[in-house]
Amino acid sequence: MASNDIAAALERVHAVLTRRPETGLHDDASATAQWRGGLGVEAWHANGTRVSTDMPRELGGSGEYVTPGWFFRAGVASCATTSIAMAAATAGIELSSLEVKASSRSDTRGVLGMADAAGERVYAGPLGLVLDVRIAAAGVDAARLQALVDGALSHSPIPCAVAHPTALSINVEISA
Repeated sequence: MASNDIAAALERVHAVLTRRPETGLHDDASATAQWRGGLGVEAWHANGTRVSTDMPRELGGSGEYVTPGWFFRAGVASCATTSIAMAAATAGIELSSLEVKASSRSDTRGVLGMADAAGERVYAGPLGLVLDVRIAAAGVDAARLQALVDGALSHSPIPCAVAHPTALSINVEISA
């Protein structure tokens, strides 16, 4: 879709949400994951899209598929990229390139429920997340592109969920 088509679509949605803000609140598409044996998992979307995950061999997996953590980083990077592209289209900026890399550092001891030398449980999640954004648009100065990125990421759903953690509720159903 061309940048002007994206901008027009976003303007239409903005107009609807201005008139009827309650239509903006909706349930997001759920993701369902099912264990496939070993450490293999298959997750799917209601539209039929399926993805598989596994753990590295050193943790008992086959190493055949990427880890769930990689999908997390891919989700953050994809969401950030989409938000920046939407902001550029809305601002009338024709991007010539855009790439977002999400990287993190983790301590495997956390996944295993281990404690550190002080006896404190090691955190299982990433210890930090870095987004490296490479962006270019002919005739647009660096300050404007920096402001575009900053503004887009301030309301990009997944980066916002990471920056301001979302409450997690857990419901467990035990099968016989």
